Amino acid sequence: MTITDEQIEALRAAFDANPANIVAQNAVTSVQLPSLALNRSVIQDTANTFSTKLDEWKVTSQKSSGRCWLFAALNLFRVGAMKKMNVKNFEFSQAHIHFWDKFERSNHLLEAMIDTADRPVDDRTIHFLLSDPIGDGGQWNMAMNLIEKYGLVPKSAYPESHTSSATRWMNMELKNILRSSACEIREILRNGGSLDEARAHKEKRVSDIWNMLCIHLGTPPTSFDWQWRDKDDKFHRKGEMTPQEFAAEYVDVDWRNYVCIVNDPRNAYYQTYTVDYLQNVAGGPPVVYLNVPSDEMKAITQKLLEDGIPVWMGCDVGKEMDRKGGYWDANLFNVSGLYGVEYGMDKENRLRHGQTMMTHAMLFTGVDVVDGKPRRWRVENSWGEDSGQKGYYTMNDSWYDEYMFEIAAPKEYLTEKMLAGLESEPIVLPAWDPMGSLA
Repeated sequence: MTITDEQIEALRAAFDANPANIVAQNAVTSVQLPSLALNRSVIQDTANTFSTKLDEWKVTSQKSSGRCWLFAALNLFRVGAMKKMNVKNFEFSQAHIHFWDKFERSNHLLEAMIDTADRPVDDRTIHFLLSDPIGDGGQWNMAMNLIEKYGLVPKSAYPESHTSSATRWMNMELKNILRSSACEIREILRNGGSLDEARAHKEKRVSDIWNMLCIHLGTPPTSFDWQWRDKDDKFHRKGEMTPQEFAAEYVDVDWRNYVCIVNDPRNAYYQTYTVDYLQNVAGGPPVVYLNVPSDEMKAITQKLLEDGIPVWMGCDVGKEMDRKGGYWDANLFNVSGLYGVEYGMDKENRLRHGQTMMTHAMLFTGVDVVDGKPRRWRVENSWGEDSGQKGYYTMNDSWYDEYMFEIAAPKEYLTEKMLAGLESEPIVLPAWDPMGSLA
């Protein structure tokens, strides 16, 4: 049924008859919405103090890139490295792992094109894979696959380039060559070419991509000379080390024993899930999630922090966030009151209808507990010191249930019921499922 002139006139009259609409219109047309809707009472009730606080270091900055998942993982690993080296600040090279992710992910995408060559190009899976074939985002398991294969280096051995800090133009050209390569591989196979011919062409294109990555990011080192001066002004020299040796020496987190725990209220709990084609290293271990209730994921997060262990996590970062002040709360903005409308979806339906998904990874470094229950959480972000409280954010507990999706935790922190669920055969979700979104 079409909208009529009479309907529009009635809407005009009703809007003008409510003085609150005119006040809101005058305000919103002049000032940004978040500033007007910010709930002052929430800010006043949110202190930046915590009963457990682990961080004693400066935050890192991913700059104009989407490498948060790598920064969060390496921020977790650097805690033990700083203690072992007796230094106040240290960073593993995020650019090093970033290089290998781009290289491996390109190969994985082209392998997927070979695998799906018999499908029409407008098949939903192929369309999804080609829609963003080489974005910056990723997952905990994907980072671990890269570290297992390529090790780690200090930032001094493979520093940031202009492109690693601002990936837009490189990603644009990589998308171009990957989509071109996908087209060429599909044509070879659809025109009767052999699998060997398709793979030979893929190898040529992988060589092209290697060259592009080296030009943009620098050639990754096979070894480097490592020495440093600690916070007591004592000099140390390790000499020549490979990336694998460096990771083995300075990472004290038993990451091979870690499990990805998620809260997805659409699907059954105590069951494992994976997402079709969610991978970066072809032939590597898949991304596997164990789905649990939010309060149980929260309990593990609290226990880890109280045991002195920071926690890698993934969330829908932009919802109900005050970036300047560094706050999250489920009711941080009173937009319903401003507009005079109600929003009706819970977390499950927001997932089903595209209103929420995991968009960012960070590190929990503190928690404020009252009578055994968490009241607020301290978060180390990777957006530099210019946002939040010198880069740290405060998350009220109400936000955790609504917008937190994932943590990585050691197996020994799982309950018996979780461990039993971990043995289940992973259910494969389609490639476009929101749980396949990349932080």
